[in-house]
Amino acid sequence: MTVYGFHASHEQVHPSDLLRAVQLAEQVGFTGGMSSDHFSPWSVRQGQSGFAWSWLGAAMASTSLPFGVVNAPGQRYHPAIVAQAMATLSSMFPQRLWVALGSGENSNEHITGQGWPRKSIRNARLLECVEIIRALLAGEEVTHDGLVTVDRARLWTRPEVPPALIGPAVTPETAAWVASWADGLVTTNAPHDKLRTMVDSYRDAGGAGPVRLQVHVSWAPTEDEAMALAHDQWRGNVFQPPVCWDLETVEHFDEVGEQVSDEQVREVVLVSSDLAQHAAWLQGFADLGFAEIAVHHVGQEQRPFLEAYGEHVLPQLDVTPAEPVTPARTTSGTGPLDSRERLA
Repeated sequence: MTVYGFHASHEQVHPSDLLRAVQLAEQVGFTGGMSSDHFSPWSVRQGQSGFAWSWLGAAMASTSLPFGVVNAPGQRYHPAIVAQAMATLSSMFPQRLWVALGSGENSNEHITGQGWPRKSIRNARLLECVEIIRALLAGEEVTHDGLVTVDRARLWTRPEVPPALIGPAVTPETAAWVASWADGLVTTNAPHDKLRTMVDSYRDAGGAGPVRLQVHVSWAPTEDEAMALAHDQWRGNVFQPPVCWDLETVEHFDEVGEQVSDEQVREVVLVSSDLAQHAAWLQGFADLGFAEIAVHHVGQEQRPFLEAYGEHVLPQLDVTPAEPVTPARTTSGTGPLDSRERLA
């Protein structure tokens, strides 16, 4: 019993085209949605970067799908603004939003001119932001002085049920860490043994929320077309952390991607013209226990992929409707948040 979602890649597709794509995704049988949130694309060839939060309002108003969005509070986004954005969406579209909160990537965050902190500082900043966001969603007035500063912030429009705050992870160590604060886990496709280790690390550390998976795929009518598409659009995304965290510009990603081979691309993108193979891949991930799988077709043209999946892939899977989104953790309204008390 798995929710299969459509991933909206703002770095690759104009927001108007992406809106039509997610509407079609619902029509062909996808039962969830997921959105990136970038200021910059990964490559000049991708060439787009729409504002996710504006787009989410349109997407949620014109479909009935629940949505997740990946966000990095603390530098490009002040956590109080992130809390207001998610509270507004969740007030209009109750229990249809989850937000994966990460420590960010330099390619998006450097625009503020604040410099790029080391990873330990970014993680500490993220934890402060999570605590601030939870308190605001609970109706508290927040004042905080730390790696981020908040002065007497309060959300006046709040949903009855707050959105779920999800922890993104690509290593077992991070999966265990997010279990201490997140309502669930989201990761990306990897070999099954690595994914089992990730999920086990999250569960063993006390993580009780649902686990979600983003899967990068490339499909075209022929194998050569599918491979060429994946290599063109995603070869700059094969690099593991810290490289993908620390590069600054699209030109940097394009430069390091110049010598990437097809074999390297296949390590991060599932490439095939065989739709039965796509169905088998997704079923294999579902068998690992993922509650939701968000499928990201790395091509810029989404309609042929969506129509092919709707006709040949989704009917082979046990696609289930999404349950209402609920957080596993709550913050009770206990008065103003003081960083010395709540974040020590």
